[in-house]
Amino acid sequence: MMLFAILFLLFQAQDPEALSGRAAELARERRFAEAEKLWTQALQLSPNLFSAAFNLGFMHFSQAEYGKAEPYLQRAARLQPKDFNARYVLGATLQKLDRGDDALRQWRAAVQLRPDHVKLMQIMAVEYGKGRYFQEAAAVAERALGILDTDPNLYLVAIKAYQDAADHPAALRVAERMVSRFPDLARASFEYGYELHHAGRSQESLSYLSKAMASDQTYEEPFYFYGDLLLKDGRHEEAIQPLRKAIELRRDYMAAWVSLARALMGLERLEDAKTELLRAIEINPRHPQPRLLLSQLYFRLGAEELAAREKDFSLKLRREDPQAMEAPQSRPFR
Repeated sequence: MMLFAILFLLFQAQDPEALSGRAAELARERRFAEAEKLWTQALQLSPNLFSAAFNLGFMHFSQAEYGKAEPYLQRAARLQPKDFNARYVLGATLQKLDRGDDALRQWRAAVQLRPDHVKLMQIMAVEYGKGRYFQEAAAVAERALGILDTDPNLYLVAIKAYQDAADHPAALRVAERMVSRFPDLARASFEYGYELHHAGRSQESLSYLSKAMASDQTYEEPFYFYGDLLLKDGRHEEAIQPLRKAIELRRDYMAAWVSLARALMGLERLEDAKTELLRAIEINPRHPQPRLLLSQLYFRLGAEELAAREKDFSLKLRREDPQAMEAPQSRPFR
């Protein structure tokens, strides 16, 4: 009996599948160092053993050891290119290593294997957006919506992708679907109102923005856009209250500060406008927009030296951070 046990142990020590199975047991017991040793041994005996490569990579991924995880997961994906989990986890690992394009390539292969995997499509849409692949982001988000139309986040991802791509007719179409599906959701009313404005349907836009404000008094964006639309329509006095509410809800809302100052300037309340702009600059000294408007205000007040100084500083800040003033441009995914 003793000899049989010894022979059995020796057999296990030379059987890669047995070693991988034992390593999995150890990993479940959180004995990770021992599990790693056995998986490594299994791969030395059988370099093409998928279970050892994938599980060792997944263990490192689970412990946030992404650099260690990648080569094992790459090996697993090569060994079984049609394994969904290998592609999925490898993509997540590459994303953590700030290799977004490589991650998307793995996820594209994964979603071909599981074309109903809505969660992965949502992750892909967000990652496409980070890379400025806006059309791809919108396409995958809409594909997910075709499978599951009960998640508001999928609508928002598609709307944002179309907005970033400056395709407002498409964004309006998705926003209309969203508000029809979620008529009492403040964010749905806001998105639809926002896109109605871009479509030139201002009165309808104000109606939906008003509905969003009534639905959620803690949501700052409808208050800002409602006030900004009134400002653009020359209704300066009416614009002030919603703009102040937006700032009350979010003190660093620079666009709202600037619109509030413009409304006050439209009413010839120049000193009040200056006070608001100086408050905005105190909150965010590095944002160019309040300083640019302040330069215009100083010029109107006859303080030309101060106006020139603020204008030059605003241009300097814009050069340092062009994204603070400019919209990102779309590009195709290669």
